[in-house]
Amino acid sequence: MNVSYRWLSDYIDLSGIPAEQLAEMMTRGGIEIDSVPSRNAGVTGVVVGYVKKREKHPDADKLSVCTVDAGTGEDLQIVCGAPNVDADMKVPVAVVGAKLPGGLNIKRAKLRGVESQGMICSARELGINDKLLPKEQQEGILVLPSDTEIGRDILDVLALDDSILELDLTPNRSDCLSMLGVAYEVSALTGRPLNLPDAAVYPAAEVTSDYVRVSISSPEHCSLYTARYIKGVKIGPAPQWMQNRLIAAGVRPINNIVDITNYVMLEYGQPLHAFDAAQVAGGRIDVRLARAGETLETLDGQERKLEPHMLVIADAEKAIGLAGVMGGANSEVSEGTTDIILESAKFDGSTVRRTSRQLGLRSEASARFEKETDPERVRAALDRAAGLMARYAEGLVTEGVAEAEESTQQQAVIELSLSRVNNMLGTELSSLEIKTILSRLQFEVEASGEDVWKITVPSRRGDVSRDVDLVEEIARLHGYDEIPTTPIEGPTTPGSLTRPQAIRRKLRTILTGAGLHEAISYSVTSLPRTELFAELSAGAKPIALAMPMSEERSVLRTTLIPSLLEAAAYNLNRKNNDVALFEIGNVYHTDETTLTRLPNEKPRLALLLLGNRRSSAWNRTAEPVDFYDAKGILEQAFDRLGLTGRISYEAAQPAGFHPGRTAAIVIRTERGGEKIGYIGQVHPETQREFDLPDAYVAELELDPIYEYADASIEYRVLPRYPAIERDIAVVVDRGVAGGALTETISVSAGELLESVKVFDVYTGERIGSDKKSVALALVYRHAERTLTDEEVGEAHARVLAQLEQSYGAELRK
Repeated sequence: MNVSYRWLSDYIDLSGIPAEQLAEMMTRGGIEIDSVPSRNAGVTGVVVGYVKKREKHPDADKLSVCTVDAGTGEDLQIVCGAPNVDADMKVPVAVVGAKLPGGLNIKRAKLRGVESQGMICSARELGINDKLLPKEQQEGILVLPSDTEIGRDILDVLALDDSILELDLTPNRSDCLSMLGVAYEVSALTGRPLNLPDAAVYPAAEVTSDYVRVSISSPEHCSLYTARYIKGVKIGPAPQWMQNRLIAAGVRPINNIVDITNYVMLEYGQPLHAFDAAQVAGGRIDVRLARAGETLETLDGQERKLEPHMLVIADAEKAIGLAGVMGGANSEVSEGTTDIILESAKFDGSTVRRTSRQLGLRSEASARFEKETDPERVRAALDRAAGLMARYAEGLVTEGVAEAEESTQQQAVIELSLSRVNNMLGTELSSLEIKTILSRLQFEVEASGEDVWKITVPSRRGDVSRDVDLVEEIARLHGYDEIPTTPIEGPTTPGSLTRPQAIRRKLRTILTGAGLHEAISYSVTSLPRTELFAELSAGAKPIALAMPMSEERSVLRTTLIPSLLEAAAYNLNRKNNDVALFEIGNVYHTDETTLTRLPNEKPRLALLLLGNRRSSAWNRTAEPVDFYDAKGILEQAFDRLGLTGRISYEAAQPAGFHPGRTAAIVIRTERGGEKIGYIGQVHPETQREFDLPDAYVAELELDPIYEYADASIEYRVLPRYPAIERDIAVVVDRGVAGGALTETISVSAGELLESVKVFDVYTGERIGSDKKSVALALVYRHAERTLTDEEVGEAHARVLAQLEQSYGAELRK
């Protein structure tokens, strides 16, 4: 928001407070001012001149010799090269001795043999951004209004002796997106009274309802719509003072009608729009949602395809404007316009924001509506603009306002106590000081008890809704520098990680130590991705986003593995052929097609291995990763988390995984065995879909890990007594799992067994097509004495007997 210091002075007496000091006061009061540039880029000695006569230069086709009255008492002869200079014009004249931006000093000169006693200036030569001028003024010299006083300083005529306060507003302070809002703020900071503009309207005898009627068909998106009818307007340029103020605010003047709507928008913060009444069919205006397939050409010349959620202004036949965003070209004010329908309304901010973003159409109006406008200014701004149109466009304002109102906004009433303020700020403010500050903000204060008040907040301050907001207002008006430094009191709680946070941190340490890199992927994915690895999704319904960035990011993820596969494909495409990734993140599950409650966020761990576990070198060949690399990494993590005895693996064939190289991960709990995830090779079809070689993945729930992990460290003394080792090879059915054999051995051998592991598996014709030979190494040891052969033989016999009884195992000869 650019605020003209001169314009602001209309509403509040700023004498004795230069622009730089005011900027410092506002910044200290919570409204940051980025800079205070001067509109004068270095102009002195430039006045208004009157071109009495223009003649062609005798020796140059593109030059003119002008006789100019600059109010000096004698006519000046000035050579000018602008094609638009002509007799009977008022123009800026830099007389001899004048200075222009860029260090240009004006002296007497001869141009092609003709003496020139000054310079007729363009806007650019005066340091004005000519892109902000009306289109007809952007080329050649600057032409001033015919009633401009000859000899008057151009700084005064164009309001260049001004400074601009460039406000850097936070989204909550939308009240300062207007000159009056800033004036209220400055009044509170300085304690000086406000001088509000005159919004009086002097209507003609005719009645507005005879010309225009309004209605609201979508009350949830528009709470108030008002319109006035102005007859017999004359389209032309706005007065120079108004154009100056618009340019200072960064708005290009167009014509008196459009300029007045922009001027009042900047003044009140309430966007307005003027329709050519002759183009509004039936004199009927309705605020409704767009119809399916409806289109509208907006004022920027673009045809917009409208969606049913977009709010439009419509007449009896068609849409004539995008509510709160931009008007339609089919009802634009033009040079032939004579009657005006002037609109002022309160539109829903979220509806305007959604329309503006979807169409990529931002405007000064939408920027204000998005942050919510003050409903109390809807009618006041309408009357102010109608009065200006009567004055500067010679229009006749009809009697009454055509309006439709669906709801009214209640002013916030907040209870505040003296102790609450002083306890939060660490101050000792008195009751009188607090009431004085609130009164300067023009908040109504009503006693509600001893040192307790009920504060009524004006509707323009929508950011103040709680007592803490009032405390903040008091703090900034009192002065942050005036708040004393006080020590913090009260009990202190040392910070620490929660159990899930500590376990996640340990998992990251373990997995990165194993050579994996952590990936962080989007929580949103495409619908086809949620259909992969169905068992991991547990039948969850996809949760669609209301406004997705794209089809590839349209639903919440239900599993982590597809994101890791995408990351692997991205790396392979960039010649990074050995990929080892893990991710810790949430997936989102629900059984509802249409959400009525929040989805279940499940924390999970996923990992992916692809390529080689080690690359080739002169003395070795490359070794590709396999299932057991992934399983080994997980077993290392389980071991470090104290879960080794609780975890087991079962053969499984879930969708998306290779049917013969996949296992379910099971955790043993008091409730029995619970399946918490899967580990295995990605199904070949899925690998082809992602254009990947063999890839191994795992994904598991973290909630059971949080519950049963025990990361405490137990130390054991080194064994003092020797071990006795026994190797056996048993022939069993091919369907018998090696893990089942080792578990049976551990139970039947008793406490003397120190370890058991499978070290070989053989299948072949020598033992039958439906059999396999499993070789196991058993280690027996006692911690306090040397074992005898008889003790080991007895335990070993129990093992063989149990294997035979449970699995029909035979010792391989």
